[in-house]
Amino acid sequence: MRMIHPTRDMSKPLETASVPSNIPMHTVGLLHNTLLPSLGFQTLLSAGTYAIARSTRRVDFKDILWASGLTANAWYHALAPRLADHNSVNSALSSLNYAQKLILTGVTLWGSRLFYRICSRAWVRGKDDSRYEGLDKDDTFWNKAFASVFLPEAVFQSLISLGYAVALRLPSNQTLTGASSDTKPYWHVLGLGLFGFGFGMEVLADYQLEHWDNNDRLRKDGVWSIVRHPNYLGDFLTHLSFPILAYASDLFHPLQLVGPLSNLVFLRYIGGDKENEASQEQRYKTKNPAKYVQLLQWKAGKNSFWPSPKEITNRWTWALVAMGAGTVLMERFIYNDM
Repeated sequence: MRMIHPTRDMSKPLETASVPSNIPMHTVGLLHNTLLPSLGFQTLLSAGTYAIARSTRRVDFKDILWASGLTANAWYHALAPRLADHNSVNSALSSLNYAQKLILTGVTLWGSRLFYRICSRAWVRGKDDSRYEGLDKDDTFWNKAFASVFLPEAVFQSLISLGYAVALRLPSNQTLTGASSDTKPYWHVLGLGLFGFGFGMEVLADYQLEHWDNNDRLRKDGVWSIVRHPNYLGDFLTHLSFPILAYASDLFHPLQLVGPLSNLVFLRYIGGDKENEASQEQRYKTKNPAKYVQLLQWKAGKNSFWPSPKEITNRWTWALVAMGAGTVLMERFIYNDM
């Protein structure tokens, strides 16, 4: 099988563009030009979201910010250093090299889908998410919510954005480090395949859950038969694909690994599956004892986040592998038509 890669000559550096080489390549300089702007940007967005959430008494507005904020941050880092030297957004976007456009497209696809999913659920629900029920019964909740809830998530969003911000912020005529020329195609295919696998897992998990109409039973088939939280695993794998794509294109710095690792910590130990299952246990125990027993049995027999080795025989695992392969082929088809 002939391996493919979007650059025309793997031995040559990325194509140049008329963007000044003004970003320091050392770690402190990269942090100064990526993490600090992200912290300011995400804090500003969080402050506005907090104001809306407080006025409507709906904590779930912070979930809407999660997808939209990370996506907006990607566009901020792609455009901010370029607009000063280009007279339009289209011109600034055109100055991105192929790998940067690919990463920006991936982040945008991920964020746009999740934004739509969260907004549509919130609209249909018409009230706050069940995970946050009762929080504002404490008279002091909203007085401390910005510092205790909204601001910490802004910090995590800033750390997660490092997974792609470093590559997007980099002038298109500069490189960092990456794989050897012989292995670049393999890393590129791995990054694309991982994105397709993770993104497909998120899409299928949300679709299958949305179309589950048995409120007395947990959904444990489909991709939910792989792990208890396939949507969170898919989210992590999607974000992991961005540093890998950067590594395949000489746009990689170890700082980028902070992005998916921070996302993993948040999804596993702060929000995500920990928060979700704590809410489920509390609700089912009092309102649906039979479903509570199912949850306890499911927890005893199915991994929460990482699939067990036996899932290699799960047909849904292979369906996701096919989605990853399809993503690689689709990118090749689109690239050949460019």
